Amino acid sequence: MANFSKSNVPQFSVDVYQNEYLPEGGREVNAVVTVTATGGGTIGSAVAAPHLYSPGEGPSAAVVLMLDCSGSMDHPPTKMRNARDATAAAIDTLRDGVHFAVVAGTHLAREVYPGDGRLAVAGPDTREQAKQALRKLGSGGGTAIGTWLRRADRLLASADVAIRHGILLTDGRNEHESPEDLKAALDACAGRFTCDARGVGTDWEVKEVTGIASALLGTADIVADPAGLAADFTRMMETAMGKEVADVSLRLWTPAGATVAFVKQVAPTVEELTGRRTEAGPRAGDYPLGSWGDESRDYHLCVRVPPAAVGREMLAARVSLVIPHPDKGVQNLGAQGLVRAVWTDDLAASTSINPQVAHYTGQAELADVIQEGLDLRKVGDIDGATAKLGRAVQLARASGNADTAKLLAKVVDVVDAATGTVRLKAKVEEADEMTLETRSTKTVRVKK
Repeated sequence: MANFSKSNVPQFSVDVYQNEYLPEGGREVNAVVTVTATGGGTIGSAVAAPHLYSPGEGPSAAVVLMLDCSGSMDHPPTKMRNARDATAAAIDTLRDGVHFAVVAGTHLAREVYPGDGRLAVAGPDTREQAKQALRKLGSGGGTAIGTWLRRADRLLASADVAIRHGILLTDGRNEHESPEDLKAALDACAGRFTCDARGVGTDWEVKEVTGIASALLGTADIVADPAGLAADFTRMMETAMGKEVADVSLRLWTPAGATVAFVKQVAPTVEELTGRRTEAGPRAGDYPLGSWGDESRDYHLCVRVPPAAVGREMLAARVSLVIPHPDKGVQNLGAQGLVRAVWTDDLAASTSINPQVAHYTGQAELADVIQEGLDLRKVGDIDGATAKLGRAVQLARASGNADTAKLLAKVVDVVDAATGTVRLKAKVEEADEMTLETRSTKTVRVKK
């Protein structure tokens, strides 16, 4: 059985940033929780799942690459060639010993390599065999992404590994199955593997691709120019190969009388987690955080506590991290943070907004108003779209989110960023609008 004391397993830490002071009778407690995993440490004497590591390697892992091979991938023909090259580049990035498979997705899901419901084990020979199989791939047929995901799930489930991950590429809309079919597939796959999703070109549906990544705790992005696929696939696979601990959950305990208003990831992207809670005993719930390597993420928690008089204080919430354990059900990772509430009549103390909370409240609003503004633009509500996107420009400037500000400037003419005064551009490239929508949830970290 592998032990977390291995030198290359990350150690987790939890830091809480908040203003704990509330006015008399105040009820709402906000906090930003930073979860950090740093390599080279140990996690107490915690014991991982028995398959956490392969001998002499990093954590055991399995990856399924799902490549859109529908008819539209042949328009232009270079798109399919770029997709094959990108998949080959990802295969070259696989660590020796990782289990993998390639699935060709149309209105069906066909196993390109190795086939027969199996996974190959990455090594010089299997990589070359997989790339040879890729060279024979052509395009034709429809698009049924839920079918691809279910096939990937079956393949990944066949491996006794710690990390299960998918990479999905599509260039079109999911036209050959209903939205209900796709949702059912995502519900069935959630918690079983993580998945990064990419849209290539501009004929795909942003909400479909981002919805897949969101449901499966992965990343989503646009590759407007197919020539950029190989570099993007290589980066994705490098990140996947860096994951070391799977199925981490944030456990939130609250005292009697307190309720959780929301839990959301706010960096590196905004991701709503409130509805994903699973109960974990009296007054405790688990929120899925996916797989982790050497990285740091921020989460915004809001807890409503019973009102109290000046001078009272209480523990509003206790935050810890857990993973599944083969014998104990879950294993605590040893990292903990406390969220406090203290009632005061000091007006300055109770009205001060913690800088981290203020920053990420603005970042979450930024993601929302971009989406709302683009939706209004699509239905022809010029005034509404201008107001929302103007607010987005204002928020991006105030928070120092330069990348989002640049994307907004391709959709609106900025008159005054400080006041959010903008004009909608008369003509916007479809790729620019889709890039803004796809990347609207990306945030900048607060300067601590």
